[in-house]
Amino acid sequence: MDPAPQGSAPASFPGMNLHPDIAHLEFLVGTWRGRGRGDYPTIDSFEYNEEVTFSHVGKPFVHYSQKTKDDEGLPLHTETGYLRAVGDDRLEMVIAQPTGVTEIHEGRVHEGRVDLIAVEVGNSFTAKEVSAVRRSLDVDGDVLHYVLEMAAVGRDLQFHLEARLERIEQPH
Repeated sequence: MDPAPQGSAPASFPGMNLHPDIAHLEFLVGTWRGRGRGDYPTIDSFEYNEEVTFSHVGKPFVHYSQKTKDDEGLPLHTETGYLRAVGDDRLEMVIAQPTGVTEIHEGRVHEGRVDLIAVEVGNSFTAKEVSAVRRSLDVDGDVLHYVLEMAAVGRDLQFHLEARLERIEQPH
């Protein structure tokens, strides 16, 4: 998968009614769909189809929803959360997964790029042990490229997922 071009240009949608505290995150808002790939030392490499939605309801946060499927349309993974701005370029993101993993991220946003690192990872009693997560998202117009690194099951932080998604629904 080719990385996003450096110097990405975020999309702008005049007239979108975002809360002023998150107006600088408008480039994320919309529904994105595409292909991804995953790898980790403890599993076989795989590819997947993905849909991500960043939406808003007029409050000072962005709702995040993600789901992946295999090529036959069977569900693989899903997660949901909230992204909040805390200042001009600082962010917080909270994510919950049905596998029993929760993530609390801190990060930065700058010119169409979001970098997040988990400051807390929670694992339920039955969840696989995940100890660290780092996420980066680059938006160039209507293309979103992300990379997710993970430390799990006794392994150091390393590449786990990446995808290239295209915006399929414009925000209102």
